[in-house]
Amino acid sequence: MRTAHAVAAGTLVAVVSVLGAPAGAVSPTTSAPRAVLTVQVATSASRPAVVERVVVGHSRKGREIVAYRLGDPEARRSAVVIAAMHGDERKPQAILRNLRDGSPISGLDLWVVPNANPDGVARKARRNARGVDLNRNFPRRWKASKRGPTWSGPKAASEPETRAMMRFLRKVAPDQVVSFHQPLYGIDTSGTGNRPLARRLAKHLRLPKRSFSCGSGCHGTMSQWFNHRLDGQLVTVELGRRPSKAYLTRTAPKGLLKALGGTRP
Repeated sequence: MRTAHAVAAGTLVAVVSVLGAPAGAVSPTTSAPRAVLTVQVATSASRPAVVERVVVGHSRKGREIVAYRLGDPEARRSAVVIAAMHGDERKPQAILRNLRDGSPISGLDLWVVPNANPDGVARKARRNARGVDLNRNFPRRWKASKRGPTWSGPKAASEPETRAMMRFLRKVAPDQVVSFHQPLYGIDTSGTGNRPLARRLAKHLRLPKRSFSCGSGCHGTMSQWFNHRLDGQLVTVELGRRPSKAYLTRTAPKGLLKALGGTRP
């Protein structure tokens, strides 16, 4: 990825690396160079916090999965925040959009992915267009399951959305990752223990610390894969079923930044 460069007052030229591509493109496992495109991004007028916009991949139906880089790329701390991995858990998107569309962020190199499952969001459905639960499709403790609400797919990392997120997280290598879900209401400590990030999130997002077992047991989740394979720390945050507008647009964005070590006016 390359940092965007300011070229004129009120205008930003963002060099965007396309980390994933629709079916038929060059495989991301080959050594071929990835595509690069240039886009114009208005800064002060619309999204002053955005430093870079990156298409990290595409859904099974070809919809873009977009990450926005906010804050200071040279900051000591880095973080990625993800929402809507399940397409029927859309409320947390408002938190990420608030950060993306708000005032500039300092003290943190922050990436937000407001829509990790665009096909599911379009259908208001938990799973992607193939019927796979993306949070059971990661290649860590993956196991086959029957088709249904939590179908894990025909094999580990079978879905383009899963592979796109894996490539992106490997590329960014963040210190901290927050994955937002609904509606279990709490900070999941089952995969992270009583670590400082989980404690800070519980405090500043005003949510209880809890242990989520995924019903019949967790397998193939993004947190299991990330916390085993990469050096950073991923914590799953479950909002309630109907968080208020004030919580989504004021309390949660402010609390999330504070927990991650960022600030904004």
